Amino acid sequence: MPESIISVEHVHKSVTDSTGTLEILRDIDFSLAPRETAAIVGASGSGKSTLLSIIAGLDRPTSGTVRLAGQDLFALDEDARAELRARQVGFVFQSFQLMGNLTALENVMLPLELAGRGDARKSATEMLARVGLAERLGHYPRVLSGGEQQRVALARAFVVHPAVLLADEPTGSLDFATGERVMNLMFDLNREQGTTLVLVTHDRAIAGRCERRITIDAGRIAADERAGAPG
Repeated sequence: MPESIISVEHVHKSVTDSTGTLEILRDIDFSLAPRETAAIVGASGSGKSTLLSIIAGLDRPTSGTVRLAGQDLFALDEDARAELRARQVGFVFQSFQLMGNLTALENVMLPLELAGRGDARKSATEMLARVGLAERLGHYPRVLSGGEQQRVALARAFVVHPAVLLADEPTGSLDFATGERVMNLMFDLNREQGTTLVLVTHDRAIAGRCERRITIDAGRIAADERAGAPG
């Protein structure tokens, strides 16, 4: 296994329109070790979600390199990048992004089926039980609460045992108690599976549970603090 599971190397991102060029990210440079937990924090519009999308290979930087498990993401074509993502990366979004026409079980089975796994139903059932939804396998997202939907999304992300889990405001639309339960599950699964966890969050309590806190301000890294460091 490489020393760094994620390596972000001098990443810049800008967009140009009729009003000129907007610099979204400026010389972002850091790496994360396997099993590490990191929170990316900063004001709205600072570039946090754009950075997460680039780490995932969903958005392309204007310049710079992102390596996932030693592989240069943007040296790959789109299909190869998607295949690497399917094998190595899980996602948890604030908006859940479940398939409304699929049951909870079918939503969690989906990434396993796409990977050609023959044990999709068994593994998905076990993971849903792990997040406390054994009685909700046949329910569609529309009849699940927000917390239940987020736990389905969490099960879907972790069922493939990803090397990296990326989460964008994973508790942003949940009440405090439900959000706390979801975060406890996320950190428990991180420890059990050895997954590197990268969270974009506004919640200082969540950020404080991570080993690293990377602060983005106006597209730059303003601070990179490790647990126990002041501030």
